[in-house]
Amino acid sequence: MMGRQAEPEQLFYDFRLDDHVPADHLLRKIDVFVDLERIRQDLKPFYSQIGRLSVDPELMIRMLIIGYCFGIRSERRLCEDVHLNLAFRWFCRLDLYGKVIHVFEEPSRPIS
Repeated sequence: MMGRQAEPEQLFYDFRLDDHVPADHLLRKIDVFVDLERIRQDLKPFYSQIGRLSVDPELMIRMLIIGYCFGIRSERRLCEDVHLNLAFRWFCRLDLYGKVIHVFEEPSRPIS
């Protein structure tokens, strides 16, 4: 058969998100000063055990910092940009497979 043979998909990839965020990126400079490790424990009593899943407070604050620093005023756009931008994912502590939840969207309501 003439032509190129389809190459099998690679099973493992050697990819580190940290390697793809430049050393002089604004978010690297900000990350040095942002320590949100205790925030989950501090806010845990305020989250309900029933109903809709709670939003990770560290993720929400990190996303808000990104929105402020990069002038992203739309919450929907912010979620899309965090999903697409490797530096934003790195700052939010998400890997390539980490799901960006739509933090700011209201739950859908049935039309009555």
